Amino acid sequence: MTEPSPSTGRARLFIPIAAFVVVLLAGVGAWFAMSHSASEAFGGVGGPFTLEDGNGHAVTDRDFRGRYLLVYFGYTFCPDVCPTTLNAVAGAFDKLGPQADKLQGLFITVDPHRDTPAVVRDYAAGFSPHILGLTGTSEQIETVAREYRVYYAPQRTATSGESYTVDHSSILYLMGPDGKFIVPIRTDQTGEAMAAEIAKHLS
Repeated sequence: MTEPSPSTGRARLFIPIAAFVVVLLAGVGAWFAMSHSASEAFGGVGGPFTLEDGNGHAVTDRDFRGRYLLVYFGYTFCPDVCPTTLNAVAGAFDKLGPQADKLQGLFITVDPHRDTPAVVRDYAAGFSPHILGLTGTSEQIETVAREYRVYYAPQRTATSGESYTVDHSSILYLMGPDGKFIVPIRTDQTGEAMAAEIAKHLS
């Protein structure tokens, strides 16, 4: 039997090592790409806005300085996602106990045509007194949605102009007392899980 040469043995050893290095680098590259994408997705979230509360008074982002904000975009005619999310948010406020006083919930409509100040006020208050409903002109809603990187698009469901749904992204944004974005909060969690995640960032 012919004995393998030392160079052949080294070549055989090199192949699995090279493969391991390729897999390792690919994994690191994928992790970096995902981290970079996530950073870009939420980088620069938030900004100045002027909206309207349930009493028709102008409300700006600066009115909430010194308090944490939990911001959610939706609409009152939403059939399932919005009420489910706001129920969980209400549960989170209950679970936070005294810490809830540091946090203000904002429900910003993406359907200003139907969600008048009184409508959005009563809708938000029906879930929790900690949640403030805000609306505005179409232009104001477009501006704040752009600031928060929120997607929304009306979808007509019948010939009537009043019969439509609104597709929209469903993310909770936790903002700091300085108005800066802290972290996204998943909406597919229980109120207890949301509260545990939020509490990590309240000082």
